[in-house]
Amino acid sequence: MNYIFDYIMIPMQLIIVFFTLYYFIIAFFGICKRHEDKIMTPKNKFAVIVAAHNEEQVIGQLVENLHVLNYPRDLYDVYVVADNCKDKTAQIAKKAGAIVYERFNLEQRGKGYAMEWMFEKLFAGAKQYDAVVVFDADNLVDTNFLMEMNNRLCKGEKVIQGYLDAKNPNDTWIAATFAISFWVVNHIWHLAKYNIGLSSVLGGTGMCISTDVLKRFGWGATCLTEDMEFTMKVLLIGIRTTWAHDAIVYDEKPLTFKQSWNQRKRWAQGHFDVASRYIPKLVAEGIRRRDIRLLDGVLHLVQPHFLILSTTFVLLSYLYHITPFYTNILYMVLPIEVWTVIAIGQYVFPMIVLAKIRANWKTWIYLVFYPLFVYSWIPITFLGYLHRNDRNWSHTEHTRSLSYRDILLNNSNEFSKENLLSKQAIK
Repeated sequence: MNYIFDYIMIPMQLIIVFFTLYYFIIAFFGICKRHEDKIMTPKNKFAVIVAAHNEEQVIGQLVENLHVLNYPRDLYDVYVVADNCKDKTAQIAKKAGAIVYERFNLEQRGKGYAMEWMFEKLFAGAKQYDAVVVFDADNLVDTNFLMEMNNRLCKGEKVIQGYLDAKNPNDTWIAATFAISFWVVNHIWHLAKYNIGLSSVLGGTGMCISTDVLKRFGWGATCLTEDMEFTMKVLLIGIRTTWAHDAIVYDEKPLTFKQSWNQRKRWAQGHFDVASRYIPKLVAEGIRRRDIRLLDGVLHLVQPHFLILSTTFVLLSYLYHITPFYTNILYMVLPIEVWTVIAIGQYVFPMIVLAKIRANWKTWIYLVFYPLFVYSWIPITFLGYLHRNDRNWSHTEHTRSLSYRDILLNNSNEFSKENLLSKQAIK
């Protein structure tokens, strides 16, 4: 140790090297999707649940979409829980054909509480289901979604996340960069982890959960990021979250930077909350069982902590150039050529993903703003940490009223004419 600060700075650099290599290597496994022999015989019964809070502008299109899925109509029902609604969400959903439950509880607010309440109602009913599928009210759903989830359930998977696509990727530069970030994560994170047998993470919508898991272990996820909380809860008992790359749900992306900021700040707050409660348990169980999946779950939970640490190191490195006060070992551990490849890869991976999904030409233009979106996570994460104990739910208003036919037409460059016509005949 040449400097007193080496006791802090050398471990910090080793952590940065580890996480950088970890993320970079995993990304390669998400470039290609493995061939899969699918089970195309409908077997499982689904309860399709939509949690909605003041969503009158978008709920009708989703319910209509859900009624024309490519799955036997007697094998699924559509439920809408109108949670503390002050508009016509319940009436519109009921008119569109959904089974509607209205919930009013100003003390326990948020999607997690609404879902727990709905699950209790569902399981107390006479009709039983093999799995529940959860969507947000602003979503639209690919017609083969339930068929894809049925395939995974038949293969023994219990907790499954579908592909998170964008309903409005070219509305604004914010929506576009938000969509790009989801597409990139879908491939170089979710698909990559599924391909090598690690656990994915639930995304709040487009997720499928076997009812026997819910009945046995309960939902119990009511924080700001209820999806991540449930993911870690079941991972702790040995149930990994799998990834259904062909089960597509189209999510409405924020239109303004303020909406994006507030939504991501809520995610950061919830992430830190879940991390504080589950990291010690996952570490202990992961070591006891020698289960790499649990330890990988720990690495996922410490992501925002790593962002804070790496940002701090970058700021300190500027001071280092003025007055060296620690030993820089980054280039001792990894040659500068490796760091160069990794730096270039950060920009190449998004381009590979956009090419794979045959992105619209507008999306390629908006890619210029993608680094701004990525780096805006830094102040958001710091604020999320400072407000990690604040559990007030921040609702994102959804106004982009589109039908599933609109989605197909907007993304027609990704499909042949024959595929477009065979998707569905929507009136």
